[in-house]
Amino acid sequence: MKTIHALVTALALLGAGAGLAGCATEPKAPPSKDVFVDQAFKPPSVRIDAQEALALSPAMRRFAENEMASEIRLKGLRDGLIDALYTKGRLQLDYDAETTRTAAEAFDARRGNCMSLVLMTAAFARHLGLPVRFNSVYLEESWSRANGIFFVAGHVNISLARPLSTQSHVVYGEPELLTIDFLPPEQARNNRSRPVDESTILAMFLNNRAAEALTVGQVDDAYWWARQAILTDSRWLAAYNTLAVLYRRKGLTEQAEATLRLVLEREPANTQAMSNLVLVLADAGRREEAQAYANQLAQLQPVPPYKFFDEGVAAMRAGEFAAARQLFRKEVARAAYVPEFHFWLGLANYGMGDLAGARGELAKAVENSATVKDRQLYGAKLAWLNDLRDQQRQRTPLRGAAGS
Repeated sequence: MKTIHALVTALALLGAGAGLAGCATEPKAPPSKDVFVDQAFKPPSVRIDAQEALALSPAMRRFAENEMASEIRLKGLRDGLIDALYTKGRLQLDYDAETTRTAAEAFDARRGNCMSLVLMTAAFARHLGLPVRFNSVYLEESWSRANGIFFVAGHVNISLARPLSTQSHVVYGEPELLTIDFLPPEQARNNRSRPVDESTILAMFLNNRAAEALTVGQVDDAYWWARQAILTDSRWLAAYNTLAVLYRRKGLTEQAEATLRLVLEREPANTQAMSNLVLVLADAGRREEAQAYANQLAQLQPVPPYKFFDEGVAAMRAGEFAAARQLFRKEVARAAYVPEFHFWLGLANYGMGDLAGARGELAKAVENSATVKDRQLYGAKLAWLNDLRDQQRQRTPLRGAAGS
């Protein structure tokens, strides 16, 4: 199977949302309508329909009826589906976390994050009559940052059973249920997971769309995506967190606070909601309350995400390359999946005259890039360093060569 790194994202901290922890607690009651403030936001500029996420397009239907047919005849429905999509590499899929796509969009683009690929697999499986189970996977919390907004990421995968007509029951962990994961096998093998409802998967999808809209400044669209996520599955608390961030952006401090307190009522140790509440209380001039939550947050999260990175960037600007390198190494040690950390560590190496170290870190930045845009950016930097190395080699005479 083609190895595809994949994460389902949700906003956190400065532009926020909770991660997979938001699924863990059942809601005390369905969301009340007074959670929403529709009048404060313009109508959405795009169609927002949760069911479109799993819809099978005509192109997908043709692929199922033609390209998949030979694999299915040889190996049966389930194994034939997996081989046609992934093992044989017919689609030549590429991992791209920049946008969360619907099943049809992922198929057309031949790329997507794990959420998009799970949706695409599920759409095909249901077309073929295969039972589907969605899974939320427990991974170590991972962070990224874009445009001043922090993201915390989780992971999902999908399990396929044999057609219902050929079995009387499905038991997890037995051959009747086969799980497809888009992490490298050595990472996926030992991960724990739990089943989640389709409504939860759709709420994750909708909240991702809200997060992505917010990062590009589409606050009004982001509101409607987050709103629909809550209506689709109120157990997915990340959407409430995202909603609170949008209220803060609109200056709706009271609504932001009420929404965050709803999250903390259900999950008192939710660090993303707590981080946002500190900001909201500070906005309202309630410094003592903000500090109390900040102190509690410091106990739960002693070293905030990007702390060493930001200190490293400050050291770089001061020309302190050795200090910067040590700080970037600390950040890489706890979050080696972030390409930006490797890139800046490469810059620090370059500043110290360590060209080989700089090339090595840029290669790691390319390897860990989650979007096509980042792979192109860091790839271009790496190519420049390789050219520089070649030029230096050409200028350096070989040992033993005759001089003039």
